Amino acid sequence: MSTRTFREPQPPVIAAPYWSEERAAVQAEARRFAAEEILPVADELDPHKAEFPASLVEGLAKQGYFGITVPTELGGMGLGVLEYCMISEELARAWLSTASVIVRAQGAMGVNVADPQRRRTLIERSARGDWIGAAALSEPEVGSDLAAVRTRAERDGNEFVISGEKRWCGNALAADFIQVFCRLADPEPGQSRAAGLGSILVEKERGSFPAGLTGVPIDKIGYHGFRTWNLTFNGLRVPTANRVFPKPAGDLTPLTETEATSTAGFKAVEAELNTARVQTAARAVGLARGAVEDTLAYLQEREQFGRPIGDFQYLRFTVAEMAARVDQARAFYQQVAHMIDSGLPCRREAAMVKLTATEMAAEVTAQAIQLHGGNGYTTERRVERYWRDARLTTIFEGTSEIQRKIIADRLLPKSPLG
Repeated sequence: MSTRTFREPQPPVIAAPYWSEERAAVQAEARRFAAEEILPVADELDPHKAEFPASLVEGLAKQGYFGITVPTELGGMGLGVLEYCMISEELARAWLSTASVIVRAQGAMGVNVADPQRRRTLIERSARGDWIGAAALSEPEVGSDLAAVRTRAERDGNEFVISGEKRWCGNALAADFIQVFCRLADPEPGQSRAAGLGSILVEKERGSFPAGLTGVPIDKIGYHGFRTWNLTFNGLRVPTANRVFPKPAGDLTPLTETEATSTAGFKAVEAELNTARVQTAARAVGLARGAVEDTLAYLQEREQFGRPIGDFQYLRFTVAEMAARVDQARAFYQQVAHMIDSGLPCRREAAMVKLTATEMAAEVTAQAIQLHGGNGYTTERRVERYWRDARLTTIFEGTSEIQRKIIADRLLPKSPLG
């Protein structure tokens, strides 16, 4: 074993226009928590495809990470999407699953019911990690085309009766609620297919499904710790008061008549995807950064021909390019997160950063395995975990192909023949 002194990797930077002492402190604390509290648990449990323990969820709650974007007067940290993404990068660098579970709160999911006082209560619970959800969007035959959703919620007096099947529902069993995207009414003649779609809250106990709902876990090649489910709704009854309306996150005002009769559920889901895609870009950066940092250590540790392999120019140049791509993607996600915080439209930019950051992460983590040689193709090193998880980021929250379509449609209008 070499006695050479390793050079520690530099901490991730905050792009100059967005730097502040407060943000640097938030980032440093997230990095400490991830390294000390998450990484050892991930190293122990991920090889066994085990779920993250309740103690880790409690730790995230104590850090306030379920309420990063919730106003302080409602029990949250009162921060923006930029800080949310910075923290997500740090968590994902340790274990992608922990950066994913905090998405299931933030006061933006499972709270926008009609009653303002109940809405406040749910936001406060969300901020303290006592109202963590799961999103049931996709179906076995419905992925990117959400307007084709077939799961139905039929009204019966003061209840909705939900029937149908949902796929790729992460955290469903461990959640306090499942937000189900379904068809509430058929489109009127001349309306788009998206008309009549909306979301319903299914309240539940953690660790069990209510009557009328069953689930089968999906065996994935990665993304362990965060169990994913195929759900079947068979006449599940839910109070009509559990309908979710398209109101801005944290809005406690009573529903207007327009909001109460709105069929804008589809557009509300689309709007939420902007933040989700930027946060996914941040998670991808965290995975790629982990791969670079572990590779830097390995290049100094591994010796061939009497010297560390990090002395060989080709390997040095390769890891330099990897690091540059990570920093480039980080600066981009910080820019788009700042746009969201500033209230600027950014659907194109959100698609761009999601596309570039996730494709970068898939390529950089694969390159990290290559630089580890045979050791990279074992479960003894973390790079294989980063690689498995990074590959998924190009698929969820809208595939790379969907992002390319969004970008192209905003850059280049189709001709009448298109």
